[in-house]
Amino acid sequence: MPQGKPVSVPDDGLTTRQRRNRPLLIVHTGPGKGKSTAAFGMALRAWNQGWPVAVYQFVKSAKWRIGEERALLVLGESGEGGPVAWHKMGEGWSWLRRPGAEDDHAANAREGWAQIKRDLAAGTHRFYVLDEFTYPLKWGWLDLDDVVETLTSRPGDQHVVVTGRDAPDRLVEAADLVTEMGKVRHPMDAGQKGQRGIEW
Repeated sequence: MPQGKPVSVPDDGLTTRQRRNRPLLIVHTGPGKGKSTAAFGMALRAWNQGWPVAVYQFVKSAKWRIGEERALLVLGESGEGGPVAWHKMGEGWSWLRRPGAEDDHAANAREGWAQIKRDLAAGTHRFYVLDEFTYPLKWGWLDLDDVVETLTSRPGDQHVVVTGRDAPDRLVEAADLVTEMGKVRHPMDAGQKGQRGIEW
């Protein structure tokens, strides 16, 4: 797409403006770092436009205090852009696999998804980040058919970004924009743990 121009223009009966402002379903997947970070960058753009923004975190612990959360909540309360809501649905599911805990995590995922469905149906927000949402899909905690149907038939002008590794093929096929983050090199390959200011 040279200079932001489309390669071709479909014969869909829409005006250029209608096509340009069509709400998008976006997927950031792949083994590389930066999927959530890119989604939060888009959330900043949405906030700047005055859009109501909601983040739903599905894996990271409710105890974690990540930089993007604090920054977006402070911005949301500043009165300068749109309001920001931040929901933590998980307890670190991908790392804390305690015996007997999986049922609780699956129930939390279903409850979180039910809230998202209610918010989408009501048009509560204009920009949604479903962070690490591919994991409850991969682990079978949520019904993929229901997720794809809900996301593709959402009303109004709501944009949705889904992040996480191993995005299901059906979700990828349904999305308007898909980016696969690849890994060339990572400090963890050399035994270095995540660090303040880089990972959180």
